[in-house]
Amino acid sequence: MRRSTFRAVVCLLVLVFPAGLFAGDMTPAAMVYSHGETMLNGTAVPRSSALFSGDLVQTGADSVANINVTGSTVLVLNDSLLQYEGDSLKLEHGGITISTSKSMSASAGDVMISPAKGILTEFEVRDVDGRVRISARKGDLSITDQNGTTTLAQGQETTTDDSSQQSDTKTKRRRRAAGPVPGATPGSAGAILDSPWVIGIGGGAIIGVTTWVLVQGDNPVSPTH
Repeated sequence: MRRSTFRAVVCLLVLVFPAGLFAGDMTPAAMVYSHGETMLNGTAVPRSSALFSGDLVQTGADSVANINVTGSTVLVLNDSLLQYEGDSLKLEHGGITISTSKSMSASAGDVMISPAKGILTEFEVRDVDGRVRISARKGDLSITDQNGTTTLAQGQETTTDDSSQQSDTKTKRRRRAAGPVPGATPGSAGAILDSPWVIGIGGGAIIGVTTWVLVQGDNPVSPTH
């Protein structure tokens, strides 16, 4: 069965039966609803579609989307890209608002955000240009980044660096600034050494020297020559 057909069947089942009737071992049945231009794995979502772990959801500059899964609802803000991972979301860029009673978490680069307690929690995460802004609207949050784990109390917000994006940027800058390695042989020299003419000449020279040594035998060279 093709994956697109399977999605259509799952959409119908989710609409007809409660999500709780699905087997407990299956990935939580989720649905994405588009409000404007929304892409699912690079394909436009007309109105709604089933969502599976690993799927990519992307909204346009003037559109938003909703993700509904048992115990959690997610608002995907405009101009955002995320990966759905069942009980968590991986935000690549843009913003999301999560309301969850099932401790759904989110990540942005190396920053991990999750409810501090297993109660109804609502929070917003925005990742723009390597800066992650987190707002705890309802309930406390547990935030883990390069500095360790901290608690963000309800009603507060904080901003931290997306260390993974910064590391990639610094690495690229170092590579550009480094230039050629001192003492390295230019690429054209390698090409010349690989030339069949050079290989043939070198091989002939080796054979000639070897033949001369064999002809000389054990007779020492005369001191007068």
